[in-house]
Amino acid sequence: MAESTEAARINGRELLALIEELQGQFLESRSEARRGLEDVASSTRSEAQAGMDDLKTQMSALRSDFMEVRMQVKALTDAMPGVDESCISLRRGLQDTTIATGKAQSTADDAAAESARLQSFVEALKISEDKKKYIMDLLNPVLEEMVAECIHKMPKDPVPFMLDWLEGKRAAEEDKLLSPEEKDKLVKENEDMAVKVNKLKGQVQEAAKMVTESAAPVEEEEEEEDDEDDEPPPGWEKDMDNRGRTSVSAEAYGEWNAKKAFVPPVIIKSDEQKDRLKGCLVKSFLFSNLDTNDLNIVIGAMKEVNAKVGNRVINQGDNGDFLFVIESGVLDCLIKKGEDAEETVVKKCEPGDVFGELALLYNCPRAASVEAKEDCVLWQLDRDTFTHIVKEAAEKKRQRYDAFLSKVPLLSSMDAYERSQLADALKVETFEQGQKVITEGEAGDKFYIIEDGLCVATKGEVEVMSYAAGDYFGELALINNKPRAATVVAKGDAKLLSIDSRSFKRLINVADLMTKSSKYK
Repeated sequence: MAESTEAARINGRELLALIEELQGQFLESRSEARRGLEDVASSTRSEAQAGMDDLKTQMSALRSDFMEVRMQVKALTDAMPGVDESCISLRRGLQDTTIATGKAQSTADDAAAESARLQSFVEALKISEDKKKYIMDLLNPVLEEMVAECIHKMPKDPVPFMLDWLEGKRAAEEDKLLSPEEKDKLVKENEDMAVKVNKLKGQVQEAAKMVTESAAPVEEEEEEEDDEDDEPPPGWEKDMDNRGRTSVSAEAYGEWNAKKAFVPPVIIKSDEQKDRLKGCLVKSFLFSNLDTNDLNIVIGAMKEVNAKVGNRVINQGDNGDFLFVIESGVLDCLIKKGEDAEETVVKKCEPGDVFGELALLYNCPRAASVEAKEDCVLWQLDRDTFTHIVKEAAEKKRQRYDAFLSKVPLLSSMDAYERSQLADALKVETFEQGQKVITEGEAGDKFYIIEDGLCVATKGEVEVMSYAAGDYFGELALINNKPRAATVVAKGDAKLLSIDSRSFKRLINVADLMTKSSKYK
């Protein structure tokens, strides 16, 4: 019994040990199974995520491809009207080409038929074979080409046209036979011949002028002798007492402006004189904008005059038929404001200045007297040449700027003559938005008046003044000989009129300007 019990106890312990061992194996198997499941789940999740990422990438690429295709479809849709128009144009072009081809073929057929008729006609002629060959090979092609050109141009008188055409063809054929060196030689010979012809024309005009002058009254001969002495006496510009000037309206509608052929006078000059005169004219507004041909005409027509100290070149109130350009020397411009008043010097005329032009522009008496303060070299231009070559352009600019300058407060006290002189000195300058006109601290050499647009003045970064049409600036640097006190910038597109320092000090009343410029400080 005891043995049985002991054996049962042993078996129970073994059984418990076995159960614990089995339980441990179960727990270990469950852990391994859990880890396996977790590994599988993790791997599956990663693969699934990777698959999703790939799918998203593919979807994005498909979306981009779709958008690109959509844009291409839209572009094709938009281009369809143009394609349709191009197709229509191409179709029309093909139709026109077909029609033209048909016409050309018809013309070719007609020409072939005409050639065949001509050949039959030539064959029927009782002439030698050499002559027949000459007609068909040499004469007929030229005649066909000439007749075709004549039909194309349809001149009223075909005979002169055909003669000119034949002469042109002959010249073209001769040109083909010339070498390049021979062609250059002929061109040079033609140019030399043109120069000689122009020189002969000038000599003929000068001879005609001399013949005309030789028939003038004795008084005019004496005046010419004085001119040859280069010492014009006081009042030498004055007209004869019995010669009256027509009124302005009479000049506008009468024989003064009658249409007639204008032949400019030609006064023979040396090359040195021409160079001096050209250098003088380009400084003057009246002549600086002339084209080369017109400038050469003016130079040819001008006469050199020497004025001695004290010579009165023109007198206030006289009629005037000449203007003068100063090459060298200084003259005083004097005005008498009343019969009993004394003459007052209103300005000095210096090299490059023009005087006497108002009488020619407006057909009015001399507005002032001009007297030489030292020996001067002047160039005299006659009324006819001035009127035909220079007057129109000068009048337009003066009228335009006279009206504008009269509205500028600073210049309102100027008379018409003074404003006209100022208008001659004006130069137009344009500026864009933000472009600097003058810069603070720089030396000043121009005075500005705003014709159109706006400008602002700044010191440092502070805006101190704004300018509109009719306002002016830049005067202080010229008056005080100091650097610019401020920077002026265009506010939008602006058109300005500028005057150089020398003209500014000569033409503008500086004392009046100083009084009025205080508001700009």
